[in-house]
Amino acid sequence: MVSHMTKEIKIALLMAASLFMEILDGTIVTTALPTMAQEFHTGPATIALMVSVYLITVAIFIPLSGWMARRFGKKRIWIMAVGLFTLSSLCSALAPNFAFLLLMRIVQGISGALMVPTARLIVLEKTPPSQLLTMVGYLTWPALIAPAIAPVFGGFIVTYWSWHWIFLINIPIGFISAFIGMKLIETDQVSNRAVFDFLGFIEIACLSGAILTGAELATHGKEYWFSASGLIILGVILCFIVFNHLKKAAHPLFSLESLKITSFRVCQTGGSVLWLSVGAMPYLLTIFLQTVFQWSAVKAGSYVLFIFVGNVGIKPFTNFIIRNLGYRGALLSAFGMVFVSSICLAFIQTDTVPIWIMFLALVSGVGRSLALTAYNGLSFSEIDPQHRNSANTLNSVTSILSQGMGISLITVIANLLQHFFPMTISYELCFVFLGLLMIFPVIEVLFLPKNIGHATIN
Repeated sequence: MVSHMTKEIKIALLMAASLFMEILDGTIVTTALPTMAQEFHTGPATIALMVSVYLITVAIFIPLSGWMARRFGKKRIWIMAVGLFTLSSLCSALAPNFAFLLLMRIVQGISGALMVPTARLIVLEKTPPSQLLTMVGYLTWPALIAPAIAPVFGGFIVTYWSWHWIFLINIPIGFISAFIGMKLIETDQVSNRAVFDFLGFIEIACLSGAILTGAELATHGKEYWFSASGLIILGVILCFIVFNHLKKAAHPLFSLESLKITSFRVCQTGGSVLWLSVGAMPYLLTIFLQTVFQWSAVKAGSYVLFIFVGNVGIKPFTNFIIRNLGYRGALLSAFGMVFVSSICLAFIQTDTVPIWIMFLALVSGVGRSLALTAYNGLSFSEIDPQHRNSANTLNSVTSILSQGMGISLITVIANLLQHFFPMTISYELCFVFLGLLMIFPVIEVLFLPKNIGHATIN
C-alpha cells in the first residue's frame, strides 16, 4: 500500500508540474507585453491579444478534453498535450512576426485546454474519497504559486534576459514531464465507441467564445459596451440551449448528472462567484494603488504580492483546517476573510500605515486559498469514479469562464461608476462590490449539511 501511495503522489506531483507550466504561461506573458509590443511594432490593444486569445482558446477547447480522454486514453492525450505545449512554446520564442506568435498562442491554448483537465482526471478518477483532499492539495499548489511568482520572475526575465525566455523556460519542464509521464503513468483503457457530440461542442465553443469575447470587449471602453452586452446576452441564451442539449442528447459531450449532487453543484455556483471576486482582487488593488495613490508599478506590486504570500502561506494548514472545521466551517471562515478584507481595503488612504495594507492583502490571500482548497476537495467528494470524467470537464468549463470574467467585470464596473462618482470613490466602491459578492456563497453554504463531504475528511 505504501509503494502504491508513493506512486500516486509521484503522479500527482507530475500532474501539478504540468498545471504549473500552463498557469505560469498564462500569467507571466503579461509582464513582457510592453517589450514585445516594441519589438513587433504593435500597439497596446493589439499585443494584449496575446492574453485574451490564449484564454478564449482554452475555454473553447476544454470541453473536448473529457471525450478525447475516453476515446484515446488519458495518458496518450496528456503526453500529446504536454508535447504540443512544449513545441508551441519553442515556436513562440522563435516567432519571426506577431501573426505567427499569435498563431502559436492559439496552439498553446488548445494544448493547455487538453492538458489541464486531463491532468486533474488522471489524479482524481481513481482516488478513493479518503485520499481526495490530500490529492487535491497537490493540484491546488500550482494555481497559488504560479500567479505569485509570475510578476517577479517575468520582470526578472524581461529586465536581465529577453522576452523569448518566457517561452523557453517551458521546454525543459515539458520535456522532462513528458518523459517521466511515459514511464510513470499506466496506460488506461480506451472506449472506441465514444461517440463525439459535435453539435454540443460547437454550441459550448460558441457559448464560451461569446461570453469571454464580450467580457474582453467591454474592458476597451463604453463605446464597445453595446456590442459586448450583445455577445454576453448571446452567451447566456446559448447556456440554456447547451443545458437542454446535454440533458437530452443520447451521447452528450459530457453528462450533467453530477449537478444533481449538492456538494458538486454548489462548487459550480458559489465557486464561480468566489472566482469572480478573488480573480479580480489582485488586479483591482494594483490599479487602485497605481492610479489613486500614484505609486510606481514596482511599489504597488510589492504590496499586491502579499495576496499571494497569504495564498501560499496558509496552504500547508488548509487540510488541517478543513478536517477540523469541516467543509462548511472552512468555507464560511474563508468567505468571512475575503469579505472583511475587501471592505477594509475600501477605506485605505495614502497615509494608511503600510503594514495594514499588507495585512489586508495577506488576509484576502488566506481566504482565497482556503476557499479554493475547500471547493476543490468538496466538488468531487460525492461523485462516483465513473462520473468524474464528465464532472471534471464541467468543472473546468465553469472555472475558466468565471476566472476569465473577473477582471473584465471589475473593469466595467469601475468605468461605469466613474460616470456618477469621482475616480477614488469609484474604486473604493469596487472593493465593496467584491466583498458583497461573498453574500451569495455564504447563504448557499449555510444551507448545506454540517457533515457534507465527510467521506474525504474521516
